[in-house]
Amino acid sequence: MKVKKKFLVGMLVAGLLLSGCSSEGAGKKETDGSSSKQEAGETIKLGNSAPLTGALSIYGITTNNGIKLAIDEINADGGILGKKLEWHEYDDKGEITDAVTNYNKLMQDEVEAIFGGVPSKPSLAIAESSVKDGIVYITPTGTQANITEGKPNVFRTCFTDPFQGEVLANFSKTKLDAKKVAILRNQSSDFSMGVADVFKDTAKKVGMDVVADESYGDNDNDFKAQLTNIKGKNPDVLFIPDYYEKVALIVPQVRDAGIDATLVGADGWDTVLSVLDESNFKAIEGSYFANQFTLEDPDERVQKFIKDYKEKYGENPSTFAAEGYDTVYLYKQAVEDANTTEWNKVIESLKKLPFDGVTGSFTYDENNNPVKTAKMIKIVDGNYKFDSDAGVE
Repeated sequence: MKVKKKFLVGMLVAGLLLSGCSSEGAGKKETDGSSSKQEAGETIKLGNSAPLTGALSIYGITTNNGIKLAIDEINADGGILGKKLEWHEYDDKGEITDAVTNYNKLMQDEVEAIFGGVPSKPSLAIAESSVKDGIVYITPTGTQANITEGKPNVFRTCFTDPFQGEVLANFSKTKLDAKKVAILRNQSSDFSMGVADVFKDTAKKVGMDVVADESYGDNDNDFKAQLTNIKGKNPDVLFIPDYYEKVALIVPQVRDAGIDATLVGADGWDTVLSVLDESNFKAIEGSYFANQFTLEDPDERVQKFIKDYKEKYGENPSTFAAEGYDTVYLYKQAVEDANTTEWNKVIESLKKLPFDGVTGSFTYDENNNPVKTAKMIKIVDGNYKFDSDAGVE
C-alpha cells in the first residue's frame, strides 16, 4: 500500500508540473524576444494616457469618449474574437513625465494595446517607451512626425504635421489665391513650429511671398508687437498654427490690429468656437482650418456615429472623438485579420490593411502614417462648415 501511495503521489506531482509547463507554453505570445506577454483571459485589455484634467482636457476627454463609444458598440456585438474589451485610462494632464508613468501602469495592467497619448509630446514619450516592449501602440491624435519614425510598433490614426503644412500652403495658393502670406507661430510648441516650417517652405515653392514670420511663447497673452509688424506687410493670408485656446486669444487681437487677411489654421483649431466668446465670432468669420472629420459628412456610418455620440454624451463629437472611435475599430480589424492579439502579428496586420472609418479611408506608408486627405473647414455664422477635401499635390 505504501509503494502504491508513493507512486500515485509521484504521478500527481509530475502531472501538475507538466500541466504548468504546457499551460505556459500555450499561452505565450510569439515574439521576436521583445515581449514574453501571455495571451490569456476572458477580456482584451486596452488603455491610454490622456489629458483628462488641465488646459488640454477637452482633447483627452473627447478622444476617450469616442474610444468608449466604440468599445460599448463592439462589446454589445460580441467583442473581438469572442472576448469583451476592458478599458483602462489614466490622466497625464498633457505632461510628458505623467505620460511615461502612465505607460508603466498600463504595462502593469497587462493591456494588449495602447491608444494614446493625445497631444504630440506625451504621445512621443509613450511611443519611445513602447519600442523596447513591442506593444501595439496607436495614437489617435498625435500629429508630430517623429512619433512613428523608426518605431515599427507605433502607428497613428491622424495625419501628420508636415502633411498639414503642405496642404494648407497649397490651399492658400489655389483656393484663396493668396500672393502674400504671413505666419504667427508658437515657438514653445513643437506642433506649431513643425506645421509652420513646412507651410513656409511650401508657400515659397508654389510662388507665394512669405512677408512676415512672427512668433510668441506659451505664456504670452499680448500679441500687439507681432501683429503691428504683420499689419504693415498687408498679407492676403495669416497662418496661425496653434491649439484652440491660444487661437481664441489671438483672433480678436488680429482684427483689433486692423488686419483683414483670411485666417488659416491647422487641426488644433478644432473646438475653438467652444472657448471663443460669441461677441468675437465675427473676428473668426470666414477662417479656414484643416481637419479630419466633419459633422456634414453625408456618409451613413458617420451620421450614425454623430447620432450615437450625441445621445451618449449630450453634444456633437469633435474630431478627437472621431479619431478615438476609429482607432478602436482599426485595432479590431487588425486583430480579426490576424486572428490573434499577439503583438507582432497585429502589427503586421496593421501595416497591410486598408481601413475605412468615420475620419476617412487610408492605408499606411513606410513610417506607419495614414495616407489620407484633409477636410478643409470654414467657420461661417458661428458654425463649422465643410468646404472641400484637400491633399498633397
